[in-house]
Amino acid sequence: MDLPRCAVIRQNFPRRALGDVQAAVQEALREARALDRLPRGATVAIGAGSRGIAHIDTIVATLVACLKERGLRPFLFPAMGSHGAATAKGQAAVLAKLGLTAERIGCPVRSSLEVIPLGRTPEGIDVVGDRLAFRSDAIVLVSRVKWHTDFAGRLESGLFKMMAIGLGKYAGAQICHAFGHRLGLETVIRSVGRVALATGRIAGGLAILEDAWHETAHVEFVPAETMERREEELLEQVKSWMPRLPVKAVDLLLVDEIGKNWSGSGMDPKIINRDIHGNVNPWPFAPRVGRVIARGLHPLSYGNAIGIGMADAVHQRLVRAMKRRPTYVNGLTSGALACLKIPATFRSDRECLAALRRSTGKLRPEELGIAWIRNTQDLTVLALSECLLAEALSHPHVELMAPPRPLEFDPAGDLKEWLKEAGG
Repeated sequence: MDLPRCAVIRQNFPRRALGDVQAAVQEALREARALDRLPRGATVAIGAGSRGIAHIDTIVATLVACLKERGLRPFLFPAMGSHGAATAKGQAAVLAKLGLTAERIGCPVRSSLEVIPLGRTPEGIDVVGDRLAFRSDAIVLVSRVKWHTDFAGRLESGLFKMMAIGLGKYAGAQICHAFGHRLGLETVIRSVGRVALATGRIAGGLAILEDAWHETAHVEFVPAETMERREEELLEQVKSWMPRLPVKAVDLLLVDEIGKNWSGSGMDPKIINRDIHGNVNPWPFAPRVGRVIARGLHPLSYGNAIGIGMADAVHQRLVRAMKRRPTYVNGLTSGALACLKIPATFRSDRECLAALRRSTGKLRPEELGIAWIRNTQDLTVLALSECLLAEALSHPHVELMAPPRPLEFDPAGDLKEWLKEAGG
């Protein structure tokens, strides 16, 4: 099998990382006037999700310490829909794997899937919320604001989505996604979020923005009364930081790992140019991608292989790491049924490449455009085949890390990990 030579490049995206994340959280909370209105001894439910947010343990621990200094009594709860296989124990375990344990953050962790009714939206959506959270005196959410993987709008992933789906737990997630198919998910999370805010229980949220290096770039306490407008502004800002592949099209995209910690869809559809319903290249702003090969599943996905169906071929290690219950619960709850389908599965990377290369329509190896990334959240260091190199290096933020050389395989037919070695 003839394959093109590949080079390793680095994308030097602007670095916006905060020098001291703990100090930034403390400063944000000093300005949180909404917390001043809470009487000493009030209970505060802190909602955290399951995404791989940088420094999340430090952020939450600092929030807990600041609340205690105000004489408040915080506890942490999982603000998750179907994650953790939609069980209280599973969701607590997800938090623990992120370092969010009672010992680390300094407050109790309470996990339950019980919900209470909060009201109904003008569209007829019944809104529910975590019973433990809404029976506390106040709720503070901790969420990263970013583009959503499956739709585009002025509100996507962030505080409002956490209010609608995370606070609603498994029951609320099912309701929101069911209405989302008819009304659009942005409409649903905006309308449901407004009902949640109208309860008066939500004091605000700690909004986190990350740069293209997956580093904490901004932390801000957003009070309930300005949350909708402010989140729109923050989303617009972080979208301008979004990393992308530095070429207009690739024939074969290799992805080392998929996982819930990288994206709610396992792989970010706006990076691989797919959608959760099986459509190919639906995003006009993203590079066109011919075929996708997924090589593995990250351990912090806890066996949830949602997104496996967006690949065209997968290594058998990914299928073996997949746990059907959490994967099916996630896919069936969100309605992303195409993401559950197991693609053509092969014993090695060599077999995956051999099976798909002819389907690209590029028969000469020097014309085959290959891109190889670690995951869809990290596009800083990647490999590109020689025919794509000139286009990539024409961007001022791209530098060559290792010159073109043949792809190397071990005796089992798997790629040698020189992508990581060359990129650091």
